[in-house]
Amino acid sequence: MSTENLPQSPEQPPRKPRVAVVFGGRSSEHGISMVTAGAVLRAIDRTKYDVLPIGITREGRWALTADEPERMAIIDRRTPSVDDLAESHEGGVVLSVDPASREVVYSEPGSVPKALGEVDVVFPMLHGPYGEDGTLQGLLELSGVPYVGSGVLASAVGQDKEYMKRVFTTFGLKVGPYVVIRPREWQRDESAARKKIIDFAGEHGWPLFVKPARAGSSIGITKVDDLAGLDEAIAEAQRHDPKILVEAAVRGREIECGVLEFEDGPRASVPAEIPPPDAHAYYDFEAKYIDSTPGIVPAPLTDEQTAEVQRLAVEAFEAASCEGLVRADFFLTDDGEFVINEINTMPGFTPISMYPQMWQASGIGYGDLVDRLIQSALRRSTGLR
Repeated sequence: MSTENLPQSPEQPPRKPRVAVVFGGRSSEHGISMVTAGAVLRAIDRTKYDVLPIGITREGRWALTADEPERMAIIDRRTPSVDDLAESHEGGVVLSVDPASREVVYSEPGSVPKALGEVDVVFPMLHGPYGEDGTLQGLLELSGVPYVGSGVLASAVGQDKEYMKRVFTTFGLKVGPYVVIRPREWQRDESAARKKIIDFAGEHGWPLFVKPARAGSSIGITKVDDLAGLDEAIAEAQRHDPKILVEAAVRGREIECGVLEFEDGPRASVPAEIPPPDAHAYYDFEAKYIDSTPGIVPAPLTDEQTAEVQRLAVEAFEAASCEGLVRADFFLTDDGEFVINEINTMPGFTPISMYPQMWQASGIGYGDLVDRLIQSALRRSTGLR
């Protein structure tokens, strides 16, 4: 029988890409991750994308959360928590690890699991371990779901300050003096490990910066002016990471530069300068997120200095095999040399954060920046590339 005269059903409009925004997490940067994700949720074009907010609690449970970015803000100097937004304190979200299915399932004890539909791309707004360090990226690779930002290797390198510096040195980028104390060194012989730091101070002078090797947002960092403050600084760093990094102070201006991946490759933004904060010893967590110490955008540099830091930022991006985005942080020393301090593969991303501000000054607004990152991830396949 011919079907020519049968009534035809109208064509269904194409489905909008579905973006899962994942935030929170098990690291000490849980609250900052939520603040960042709130800004992204506000900026995503809902006429262009469907959005699924997923929060990871401090204990590691994936929770279905309310799509209420206004509740994901710092209030009275207190950062938010996924538990405050979770629709249930028992239910959990599960992402299939079958690459043939991108289905997300929600289940609660004693209830039939509920399919939430497929996800086309994940925007992981996680900072620190268990999210920014390649662990989540590995899960998404197994699941076959594209995601914003760098892959497993680059994320791991970008999180571990020791290996980040080793990679940069291999590629000819200049880094400041540092020494690493690994957990086994500390457990085997505390006195010898402490002496290693004291000898380092004897060679490079005070102050020193004692840091968790695999943390961000300036959490757990202490500026140590003399031997009296060393033990307390070590203990504070080890609260966040058993592996610690000790850096000599690099005297110079703090300069940052954003890198964004375009279809023809990575490009650098105009740089910014972080002036010394008046009420803080250095650009610490409070200065960044609570008191919101403003940066100078664009940085007052010569044309030659601007071009040089942009070149070095892209070199750092390429050296670590990054994708999507990076914020590269430098010191400009008194003799005019740029020393790279670190990169952030998922930098702070609120509208007042330096990365979006640098791109705003470069002609790409916040909403456009979010859209470009999602589109870049959708173009990229998972797996070896």
